[in-house]
Amino acid sequence: MIFGLIRERKNPPDHRVVLPPTACQKVLNNFPQAEIRAESSPVRAFSDEEYHDAGIPVVPNVQDCDVLLGVKEVPIEALIPGKKYFFFSHTIKKQPYNRELLRAILRKNIELYDHEVLTTPKGRRLVAFGRYAGIVGAYNGFRAFGLKHGIFELPKAESLPDQAALIRELRQIEMPPVKILLTGRGRVGSGAREMLDGMGLRKVAVNDYLEMDFDEPVYCQIDASFYNKRKDGIRGSKEDFIAHPEHYKSNFFRFSRVTEFFIAGHFYGDGAPYLITREDVYHPDFRIRVIADISCDIDGPVAPTLRASTIADPVYGYDPVTQSETDFRNRGAIAVMAVDNLPAELPRDASEGFGAAFAKFVIPAFFDGDSEGILERARMTRNGALTSRYAYLQDYVDGRD
Repeated sequence: MIFGLIRERKNPPDHRVVLPPTACQKVLNNFPQAEIRAESSPVRAFSDEEYHDAGIPVVPNVQDCDVLLGVKEVPIEALIPGKKYFFFSHTIKKQPYNRELLRAILRKNIELYDHEVLTTPKGRRLVAFGRYAGIVGAYNGFRAFGLKHGIFELPKAESLPDQAALIRELRQIEMPPVKILLTGRGRVGSGAREMLDGMGLRKVAVNDYLEMDFDEPVYCQIDASFYNKRKDGIRGSKEDFIAHPEHYKSNFFRFSRVTEFFIAGHFYGDGAPYLITREDVYHPDFRIRVIADISCDIDGPVAPTLRASTIADPVYGYDPVTQSETDFRNRGAIAVMAVDNLPAELPRDASEGFGAAFAKFVIPAFFDGDSEGILERARMTRNGALTSRYAYLQDYVDGRD
């Protein structure tokens, strides 16, 4: 079986890759019957020479490969009919901007596997860039804090080589004695916490965070159980909240009263209460002035997140009075960092982490008869039609949704 690493063609360019040279070598060592070829690319974080030096053929095209591996959506005109493709298609939630892409995949008889639905039988994702979103998002949040208050300037994350370099920059800044709140304990939240711990910030318990004053910057990490409570007053649980989010209401404002810098790394599910409403932001006791919204749910659980920002222009302002976008430097404005492709700013590290997981969990499925159903669960299309697991997308494809 021949795997092809495709050149990323979406604009703006994404420098990540599914399998960096080290992961390629691991695959070939573990599965001698496999072959890997890298399509020549001027934008990939790992150069053609690095693949060549690792013994991976660099080729002008991947027409003769069986399975094509990419990160971002493949432009319709670049899709090769009849192939198996792996990439983030951004279609499983019926995203309108990719309807034509899914139609073209069906028309060209392509077998599509989406990275987002490569899971265990219990639904746990096997490959993801979430940790690196947390790492870069936390760094970008501190950069936004410095720009908002005019107290320090950090270089852009994309100009630095790796996580260690980001931490070195953060350790050089002087933060005032502010309270920093981090939501989420999954991949994103854990990645953000690595940065807070790496720069030597003190972590405090929830009660101390809410009630005490500190003469140094501190942070508190919480999950949904701390900012949601049951409407009927009965003690809730994580399992109950996931199953019945409509039974809960937000208890987040108690954190808004004492927090200056909020890093949003939580997962937000449909039907769950909002964390920050527009009314909350307008309240005189609302203290948050910088938000690093790594989760980036637009016009949703974090009201000031009006839109996704970009790597080129990562910070915008939210005016609590007009409830509209403004210059983040304006007095009273809330600075919002809401870049939605954060791992792309740390492409080598992100690719190494993703590639290690893909080589460990996904590649073996091609050689063991897909014994755990990993490929079967992720296969969205086959023989020009949606598979049964993704038949709910038919109305989306037909334009009736």
